[in-house]
Amino acid sequence: MDDCLFCKIADGAIPATVVHQTDTVIAFRDIAPQAPVHVVLVAKRHDTDAVALAKAAPGVLDELFLAAGEIAEAEGVGGSGYRLLFNTGADAGQTVFHAHLHLLGGTRLGPLA
Repeated sequence: MDDCLFCKIADGAIPATVVHQTDTVIAFRDIAPQAPVHVVLVAKRHDTDAVALAKAAPGVLDELFLAAGEIAEAEGVGGSGYRLLFNTGADAGQTVFHAHLHLLGGTRLGPLA
């Protein structure tokens, strides 16, 4: 989509600090990190949220989670723990309506909510 921030990052039109990339997934450091390790994993195909992605291309969800595990290990949080989070919809805090998974770690994370 022409006006989608994450599509532009995936296409290389907007720079990002990329930590992982395949044909279907790109992962980069969040520009407003909520933890010492905060990586955003994005499906390169445009679907508005995780459910839409699961319906259209469920194998890409698998790739997002496998990439998250690899990145967690590379970032040194694989053993201590990390959080994987999808926000779906504005009420949940989704601000970019393109399916993406947050990987957070590097500190003790509090409870959700």
